[in-house]
Amino acid sequence: MSIRWTHAFVDRPADRIAAARAFWTAVTGTRLSELRGARGEFATLLPTDGDACVKMQGVGAGPGGAHLDFSVDDVEAFATSARALGAVPVAEHEGWSVLRSPAGQPFCAVPWHGESVRPPVVAGSRLDQVCLDIAPSAYDAESAFWAELTGWQPLAGSLPEFRVLRPPPGLPVRILLQRLDEERPAAAHLDLACADIAAIRARHEDLGARIVARGPHWTVLHDPAGGAYCLTGRDPETGGLPASALNGARS
Repeated sequence: MSIRWTHAFVDRPADRIAAARAFWTAVTGTRLSELRGARGEFATLLPTDGDACVKMQGVGAGPGGAHLDFSVDDVEAFATSARALGAVPVAEHEGWSVLRSPAGQPFCAVPWHGESVRPPVVAGSRLDQVCLDIAPSAYDAESAFWAELTGWQPLAGSLPEFRVLRPPPGLPVRILLQRLDEERPAAAHLDLACADIAAIRARHEDLGARIVARGPHWTVLHDPAGGAYCLTGRDPETGGLPASALNGARS
């Protein structure tokens, strides 16, 4: 099943979602749509140009995280294909489906509404990647699942624990699979490609983010709702490592 568009979902606890909405609209240069859902839990971040590719959800249990929505022509066929690859159905809604990967990472199959124009880079950064954090015992099988599900080009990461699934040109969100050092449930977080990590980090801190850890070419932060995400030293236009990146930079 061909994937026509992708949305990265920012999932945050419902009691802290207001702070998360204010932060993520600011850092992505977007405005918030009208709230949707029975509890007003869903919202879309609307760019000034192009089609939206980031949405938000207030969750009632757990710390939140991130997930992907795959926009397709035939939701039922895509969900059937996902189940055949080992996905577990979670919920069926009118026109869209919630599933979990074999390792337990949620994702959704939703109708394509004609989105085709990627939003521009904003202030030197772009939210363009969902990183799936996978336990060592599940990593190979989970990597194979996502590659088969999407049909995207698999690429070796810059470190052995990273694998990239690069979508066709024009799709706005790619997948990074990260092999963890410990056995724990699958989770996901968001990555932003940054032309200048230091400058973007300072801007995010001014907006209420807090630094958690620093690597050679990435920085881990918590947003004002406590959700983890990363600033990565990649070209915001292409998503790839810049020519000047050193060995060991995160892809």
